[in-house]
Amino acid sequence: MTNAEPVTLVITHTLQPQQQEAYERWLRRIMPVAEQFEGHRGVNVIRPGAEGQTYTVLIRFDTLENLTRWTASAERKSLLADAAPLLDGGDRIEVQAGSQFWFTPPQPGVRRPARWKQYLLTLAVIFPSAELAPRFWHQIVPSLTGTLPGHLLNDATVVALVVFFWMPWLTRVLAGWLKR
Repeated sequence: MTNAEPVTLVITHTLQPQQQEAYERWLRRIMPVAEQFEGHRGVNVIRPGAEGQTYTVLIRFDTLENLTRWTASAERKSLLADAAPLLDGGDRIEVQAGSQFWFTPPQPGVRRPARWKQYLLTLAVIFPSAELAPRFWHQIVPSLTGTLPGHLLNDATVVALVVFFWMPWLTRVLAGWLKR
């Protein structure tokens, strides 16, 4: 993993019994603090099912360096100390490079989605993005249509839409279907 590629911090917290409300309040405190750190690119919280006590929090940063600043910060350490009484087993973290987190199960023992589901979801986000990006850029800069810089602009737009918008959103929305 190079320091220049996006990274995702996968945090797994298993709660002590009856601590979900307190943990949700804690999440509302820590998330705005993390957002203030340079390179923060978003957060997703995967909440436990009806019977579960395990939360998985995915925090994305633009580089490993910026992620390290957050994980080593006094602010995070202080907030983790506040959460410690709520947790059973402490703070378990894993760093995933690039887009690996899309289909990597956040917890041991959880199956990866079927490959055909990964294929359909990936196709569902790339196809419309690859159709819309060239049309958009043709309207804005028609002189680049069909040129190498135009292709680069289109491809960069498609990748950005897929990595930063579509995949994080759709994998969260379709999590139940992906896990079946």
